Amino acid sequence: MMDKKQVAAVLDQMGTLLELQNANPFRIRAFQNASQIIEGITEDLDDLVDRQTLTDIDGIGQGLAKIITDLVKTGSSREYEDLRKSLPAGLLDIIRIPGLGPKRVRLLYEKLKIDSVEALKRACETHQLAELTGFGEKTEQNILRGIERLRKTSEKHLVPRAAESAEKMLKAISRLKAVKRCEVAGSLRRRKEVIGDIDIVASVEEKHRASIVKVFVSQPEVSSVVAQGETKATVVLTNGINCDLRLVRDNEYPFALNYFTGSKEHNVEMRSLARRKGWSLNEYSFSLLKGAKKQSRIPVCRNEEDIYKALGLSYVPPELRENMGEFDASRKGAVPKLLEEKNLRGTFHVHSTYSDGANSLEELTKAAQKLGWDYWGVADHSQIAVYAQGLSPEKVNEQRREIENLNARLKNFRVFHGTECDILSDGTLDYSNDVLAGFEYVVASIHSKFNMNESEGTKRLIKAVRNKYVTMIGHPTGRVLLSRDGYPCDMVQVIDAMADYGKAIELNAHPSRLDPDWRLLKYAKEKGVKVFINPDAHNADGLRDVRYGVGVARKAWLEARDVGNAWPTREVEKFFAAIRA
Repeated sequence: MMDKKQVAAVLDQMGTLLELQNANPFRIRAFQNASQIIEGITEDLDDLVDRQTLTDIDGIGQGLAKIITDLVKTGSSREYEDLRKSLPAGLLDIIRIPGLGPKRVRLLYEKLKIDSVEALKRACETHQLAELTGFGEKTEQNILRGIERLRKTSEKHLVPRAAESAEKMLKAISRLKAVKRCEVAGSLRRRKEVIGDIDIVASVEEKHRASIVKVFVSQPEVSSVVAQGETKATVVLTNGINCDLRLVRDNEYPFALNYFTGSKEHNVEMRSLARRKGWSLNEYSFSLLKGAKKQSRIPVCRNEEDIYKALGLSYVPPELRENMGEFDASRKGAVPKLLEEKNLRGTFHVHSTYSDGANSLEELTKAAQKLGWDYWGVADHSQIAVYAQGLSPEKVNEQRREIENLNARLKNFRVFHGTECDILSDGTLDYSNDVLAGFEYVVASIHSKFNMNESEGTKRLIKAVRNKYVTMIGHPTGRVLLSRDGYPCDMVQVIDAMADYGKAIELNAHPSRLDPDWRLLKYAKEKGVKVFINPDAHNADGLRDVRYGVGVARKAWLEARDVGNAWPTREVEKFFAAIRA
């Protein structure tokens, strides 16, 4: 059985495999389009399959409908499996290296028989690629750097992938009667941008532990069992992520949860504070240090709050546990009331069918209303982004008219008209000021010419910040997690400019970006720069990605007042207007 996202991913991969085969371009495009269509449908995919109405959707013919139906009902497809077997599996690994698309990978395979990352590495080291047109010594160096990056990130995973698996495994354990308490710990609980292993802590009586471990290792998500003991089990999940289950007594549970949540630096400071009180602190309990005064009695801790209280601290939320100021704030009772997902009233930087989005303005409006929001804002690409059907000034006017008509029909809801406007290489914007003046807000982003030094990158962004019509900078550092570093720039200087000009910064909540880093957002808060959590959504489901941004915002110590899309509609309108005043 596959869900909508999994089906879309398979269709996209089939398009890639067909490109590697040098298949008919129209067939390749059909699969790529089908992937986007399936991602963008607002109906339940299972219902469409059951009713056999997939072919009613524009772009889905009989052949595609059969593949989709097989994937939904059985989790596999004959055509998909045949396509996968027709090419070496290593080619899909090579495509993960930045700068190597299907055409170049096919060329390497046809000319040099390179069918794995290892074979590619050897070819680069022996300068075999220099023999091919379009490849040279610099290309070889870039590929070797990409291979090294791939190696370093191979055991890291994006948050949604890890969170989905963790939720399934946690649900399987938590519903068992013998389990008193259980929770996900580790970097996932601390809302890190990328995840290594999944850690689950559970309190279970000794007599039930063997049966709990047996259930854990028998889950459908488990691919193999690494270790299976009385208090700990380690498995590898079908998506390649390691998952640990640790079983403790209920009185040990708060300590184990705290310890295995981390971070290491936070734990070291916790143990140091305990020693000052004459206690030893480990993953199971407090205990008296040798020679400690008798009055240093051991406190009873029923939960994590009690542990912090025993050390003279107020509770520190998991996201802040990095030993970066949380202890001072805790002593002073100054731990902020962190942003929650329920605080969000809408979002901006959403793409519609006017550019490269899968859903219409009306469909996106309904999806936003379903989430209980008060507003949302469209930000389709500007004209230079031909690859993403960027809007001409005429198309911008057409979109504005549709939004005005839409707003005239809506009650207690508002659609804002914005743009994601390209920042050109010299820091100017893709639209003239006359066109920019017609938008309610402008998300200015870099999408091209990353080959610049830090000084050039910084000046380019600051020049954009100074433009009267720019509201916020989109995906400010340009990073793509586990794939691409950000472009060179001094973001501290850029944030200083945002503070000087009263501009905002986007927290791009797309799980492959989560840009900028939470440390930079913490600095932005200190400088008074407001943050907008935007999903960079290209379909209605993508609106929900704001939840990943909330995790990063919490890690950056942000409160609801720091986040623009947690404000009422009128306050957002005032902020946008004030920037242009």
